[in-house]
Amino acid sequence: MKIQDLLKKDVMLLDLKATSKEAAIDEMITNLVNKGIVSDFDTFKAGIMNREAQMTTGLGEGVAMPHSKNAAVKEATVLFAKSASGVDYEALDGAPVDLFFMIAAPDGANDTHLAALADLSKYLLKDGFADKLRQVKSADEVIATFDAAEDDNKADANQTTTPKEGQDFIVAV
Repeated sequence: MKIQDLLKKDVMLLDLKATSKEAAIDEMITNLVNKGIVSDFDTFKAGIMNREAQMTTGLGEGVAMPHSKNAAVKEATVLFAKSASGVDYEALDGAPVDLFFMIAAPDGANDTHLAALADLSKYLLKDGFADKLRQVKSADEVIATFDAAEDDNKADANQTTTPKEGQDFIVAV
């Protein structure tokens, strides 16, 4: 699974208006309901808030990944949202959050939400990746940013090291 398979352009919020954690969660869930991804606002919000009660999903460095595996979810989706002013999201580092990835997974989706968390983390750990997302102006640019980072990963993986003349080369299986 690629994160781009779950990132839906039509549910992205590139100008999140909320100024508080709960308002941000409500704004994102409302969008998921309006787009037909989530069938019941209250059921899905209860799942998100139960997860937040365990430990904040505000990871630090301006990023939050609220998530729920929930009966109200019709289709596995990652909603990307961006806030110009930042939100006090009770993040682990205490800093405002400006990049949100709300992960919605249906009850029967096995570990879709865990795979999405892992895949997103892989990108967000790359130097400068989050800053590139902060600069995007359209949903197409969000997808292009992820695609470019994936292409960079493939290029790095395809580089081979060849020994110089006279240098030992060991292959392990």
